[in-house]
Amino acid sequence: MRSIKSYCIAGAIFTLIVGTISHFVYEWSGNHFIAGLFFPVNESTWEHMKLVFSPMLVYALVAGNRLLRENPCFLYASFAGILAGTWLIPVIFYIYTGILGYHKAWLDILTFVVSVIAAYAVIYRAALNCRRKGFVIIKLILIAQLAAFIIFTVYPPGIGLFSVP
Repeated sequence: MRSIKSYCIAGAIFTLIVGTISHFVYEWSGNHFIAGLFFPVNESTWEHMKLVFSPMLVYALVAGNRLLRENPCFLYASFAGILAGTWLIPVIFYIYTGILGYHKAWLDILTFVVSVIAAYAVIYRAALNCRRKGFVIIKLILIAQLAAFIIFTVYPPGIGLFSVP
């Protein structure tokens, strides 16, 4: 339990730092096509979901390797947390902008922070409650999410989620 808690705290810090930096990577890369597949290419809500998804996926696959040997539910928990944190971005954003009628940069940043913390809380709870039921489904959804980021970065649909607010 202690190693899972340490993993989640370190992961949240890693994701907050790397996610914040990744906001600028596409521009820093000279708008490189490959960078755009994993880092935000514009200010749309969809692209900002990558701020949680990409760093958390890297952290889960690299740092989580040791925990997988200790806890067979760890990968399931990580994938569930990644998806939860990723999709909290638009949920929180559209709730608060729907209430206020506009968006503020500090609330967008807070949305990112809350989403990251919630994601690691999901990982912690799911790893402790070790229920791997639905692991194949979670894995397929995560792969579909990655594919959607790639496809919709290149060919964004003409709906609000993909528009710059």
